Amino acid sequence: MPTEAQTLLKAFSAEIEGAKNPWNIKVSDYDAGKAILSADPQTQIAVIREALLPTKPAKNWYISHGIGTMMSQLCRRKLPYTLEDLQAILKALIGVGNHHVYPFQALLRSMSYPLADLTILATCRPLLEKLRKTMVDWYQNVEIRKIIRLVDEILEGQSGQTVRINRDHWGVLALTSLEEMEPETRECWQNLARHCASASGSTPSAKWLTQARALVAEVGQESFERQAREWISFFARKHGVRPDEQNAELLRGLIWSCMESKSAPLAAVLGDAAIEGYRKLPGLGPRAPKLGGACVYALKHMPGLQGAAQIERVRLNVKQASFLKGIEEALKEAARKAGMSREDLEELTVPTFDLNDGKRSLPVGETRVELEVVGMDVRTQWYDAAGKARKAASAEVKREHKQELKDLKRLSTDLERMLVAHRERIERLPLTERTWSLAHWRERYLEHPLVSLIARRLIWRFKDGERVIDGIWLDGRLVDVHDQPLSNFSDTTIVSSWHPVFCSPDEVRSWRDWLDRHQITQPFKQAHREVYLLTDAERNTHVYSNRFAAHILRQHQFHALAQGRGWRNQLRLMVDDSYNPATLELPHWNLRAEFWIEGAGDNYGADTNETGTYLYLATDQVRFYRYGSTENYAHAGGGGYGNYMETVDPLPLEDIPPLVLSEVLRDVDLFVGVASVGNDPTWQDGGPQGAFRDYWHSYSFGELSATAQTRKQLLERLLPRLAISERCELDGRFLKVRGELRIYKIHLGSGNILMEPNDQYLCIVPSRGSGTPTGERVFLPFEGDTVFSIILSKAFLLANDRKITDPTITRQIGVAVV
Repeated sequence: MPTEAQTLLKAFSAEIEGAKNPWNIKVSDYDAGKAILSADPQTQIAVIREALLPTKPAKNWYISHGIGTMMSQLCRRKLPYTLEDLQAILKALIGVGNHHVYPFQALLRSMSYPLADLTILATCRPLLEKLRKTMVDWYQNVEIRKIIRLVDEILEGQSGQTVRINRDHWGVLALTSLEEMEPETRECWQNLARHCASASGSTPSAKWLTQARALVAEVGQESFERQAREWISFFARKHGVRPDEQNAELLRGLIWSCMESKSAPLAAVLGDAAIEGYRKLPGLGPRAPKLGGACVYALKHMPGLQGAAQIERVRLNVKQASFLKGIEEALKEAARKAGMSREDLEELTVPTFDLNDGKRSLPVGETRVELEVVGMDVRTQWYDAAGKARKAASAEVKREHKQELKDLKRLSTDLERMLVAHRERIERLPLTERTWSLAHWRERYLEHPLVSLIARRLIWRFKDGERVIDGIWLDGRLVDVHDQPLSNFSDTTIVSSWHPVFCSPDEVRSWRDWLDRHQITQPFKQAHREVYLLTDAERNTHVYSNRFAAHILRQHQFHALAQGRGWRNQLRLMVDDSYNPATLELPHWNLRAEFWIEGAGDNYGADTNETGTYLYLATDQVRFYRYGSTENYAHAGGGGYGNYMETVDPLPLEDIPPLVLSEVLRDVDLFVGVASVGNDPTWQDGGPQGAFRDYWHSYSFGELSATAQTRKQLLERLLPRLAISERCELDGRFLKVRGELRIYKIHLGSGNILMEPNDQYLCIVPSRGSGTPTGERVFLPFEGDTVFSIILSKAFLLANDRKITDPTITRQIGVAVV
């Protein structure tokens, strides 16, 4: 006669066989399921054992899945397993194989209670070890590795005094730290570490946090913060190495345990770890995104604003759109918690780095080092014990103060990154139409130790009632374009970013003259910013711009540029798949800009890298749509964009605000101007199988873009002051340089060179950090135009062509060099 367990299991299998949705079964919806859930514990154990019998396979995977769901519910109960039950279930688990859908983890966790008895554990140990050995031979994935770790925990004993830490780079440090602790302290930390290792899910449960809070109290808040900083910072410093999965879970729990701390140094370490967790490793993907997410979660819940400040720093350093969405949500939540707008939070959490007039002095042993912000760079100056300047740190400092030097390097790097991040943020302010009261603007921009280093070199617009005036900082005060002090502002004065699209050409020229007169280099192009107004051709095309169509771009360089400018984009692979265009969302204007691109080439291996990613892109139209409307998509290799779900009409270009149109087209011009293969001086001889060579010639020496026109205007003012002025002149699209051996024409768009009299191409590959020769100080009114610097560098080199010794250049010039 069949047992009660057999009868119940057979009835349940028959009921779920006809389920409408077999993958989403609710056990209590079935009569047999209700009977199983309400049966006595011994019967429930018998049902589990019966379901695992190899002689009772389910008819299909649907039934197996449903039975697995039922078993998971039973396993949540503290069932009274006997030793015979445990041995029978373990033998069954050894035999079912890793393809089985039954809940291994749930079963093992359910049995972990009786297995905590050391006598029962000793009897079952051979079966547990055999199960572990069997699972090691299975196909390894995250779930299988979790089951193996659970078996290890059971084998070690539930009441053991050690926590399992694997000896990867991070684990060695953690184990060393534990070994060096006093016994009583070590026990408290082992208890906490064991609890941290139990962390699971994307966020901690309230029960988990309550227990963590109690364990942190046993360790002591100060001791916890000190040790947590050490363990978390070691992960943040170990670049390029993914943590062991088990250690990563412990680290995640440790990070969650930090969320109630008020420590600013601990918050800074969590910020470092978040950036490092999201950092992409070549060929592997993000290093530890779960740890990055845990850091953001902890920072979001930390008291005060120091946590939010670090989340903002994370946002400025992470480019992947998939992660940025969660980071932005965390910032919005932090802003709501603080009772302020997202923009206010962003401005109020900018770190000061303890700068004083752009400098910070730090003692290192008996010496002193001074960090100074110069432009967008951070320079280091060393002084010995007597205060005498030195070129570098002494050998004694390098030997005795290694950690301080590492901290100094990190501080310098963080400062430079923060400067660049806020320069990019401030450059985009006009697109958000951000305004401030005069008092708030002074506090957050003009007087902030870090932001002022950017803000004081920019033009701002002040509106006081009907009075509108533009001004800039000079010699400790705000002045207008005629150097007259700005005063008599009222409390209602509103400050906003200045942009040339709102000014007449004469006003723009006046500000350019002012920068030239005072030799002030702006952190980005502001007064010299290109303005892209609607053309007749664009009025004819009506809803799209072809201004930057038909270019060939290096895909990876374009992708990096697009992400850096806030565009959403995917790398295109030579596969049968579709992609959205590169997209810039402008919610403030209820707009979305699309830049249509597609993979270029059809030769796998020549036009792609080893992963099948296109090396090059072909460009097409720029269009605008309403924010939130359905996006277009196209096949990776072309065929035209469209939307086959619904028709979404593009917006007429004439309806796009001039500021938005100008800034979007300027971004696209930047992508083309930097990522175009036409900028590659080696393409003439080394382009892949001659691909796109016609395009290379047309771009390298063709019509000037708006950016190149700006370079030409600047060179008209700059040339008379250069030491090589007598050898240079502007000739249409070129800067013509008369050397002693040849005459050279440097294209103002690409920087490529032709030599007269026969327009022979001259290939010069600029070295890293190319600039004008030592001793020749050339004032530039803005930072960031690398091509302009390369053009000047080539001009100085070629003006003295007899002194060139590089054979790769002299052979091309074709004249014997003395």
